[in-house]
Amino acid sequence: MFRLYQYATCPYCQMVIRTMKNLGLVENKDFVLVEASRGTEGRDEVVSLGGISQVPFLVDGDTKMYESGDIIAYLQKKFS
Repeated sequence: MFRLYQYATCPYCQMVIRTMKNLGLVENKDFVLVEASRGTEGRDEVVSLGGISQVPFLVDGDTKMYESGDIIAYLQKKFS
């Protein structure tokens, strides 16, 4: 199960979430959404794991990535 660090009003996060749903991925079965708006524990984890304060941020095992386009391409390749 992978984690996507995000927050609801982030348009780039929403693009990734739409892609996950279009791929048939199910929250809390295939992935976990982690609240990562500024000032949250999730945002602190993003910085700790990836080095910068930016979302969306995907963590899938040893794979970590920030850019929504990269995340979408990764998910499409892995789950299509």
